[in-house]
Amino acid sequence: MASKICAVIDYGMGNLHSAHGALQTVSPDTQVIVTGDPEVILKADHVVLPGVGAIRDCMAEIRAQGIDQVVAEVRKTKPLLGICVGLQAMMDRSEENGGVDCMGIFPGQVCFFGNDLVENGERLKVPHMGWNTVAQVKHPLWAGIADNSRFYFVHSYYVDAVNGEQVKGHGHYGVDFAAAMGEDNVFAVQFHPEKSHNAGLALLKNFLSWDGQG
Repeated sequence: MASKICAVIDYGMGNLHSAHGALQTVSPDTQVIVTGDPEVILKADHVVLPGVGAIRDCMAEIRAQGIDQVVAEVRKTKPLLGICVGLQAMMDRSEENGGVDCMGIFPGQVCFFGNDLVENGERLKVPHMGWNTVAQVKHPLWAGIADNSRFYFVHSYYVDAVNGEQVKGHGHYGVDFAAAMGEDNVFAVQFHPEKSHNAGLALLKNFLSWDGQG
């Protein structure tokens, strides 16, 4: 029997199978469940909020299914990990789709990289897709992962945080952006740890053994 349960929230907008597979791989004794059932989510020991696609669609489903209320309860008591659009949904607001109000767990905006992103005279492609280093700020989820390790990103919008103390990982692609945010028992990343080979798997393993303390 599994010693603990990790719920991957299913609201119809996430890379659920790869996230489930990676979490199960790094912790075989954990029962990883993909579910949209609030009762199951609230009983889990660890909770993951994934997300891909347009933030307006994600937030519409999150609110329609009451996932925002479930997440509000989860963050009071247990470790919560946001991935990609799951991080963006935790901010105040996104510029995408003409402006979308998000859950407001972290103060800050989600901004468009722009169609004319240039660095050192070279035009950068948007979306930002591929491997990028992340400069760490001390946090238990970075344990055993070398600073400036490379993680896999796919995004056209980036997090511009208000509170610098909540930024736990810094990225740069034409502009500086928050690659990871954290406070108390909540941690969220813009990259896809489930697609980031050893460094990403190490982060997921750290999450599943994390007690939610800084």
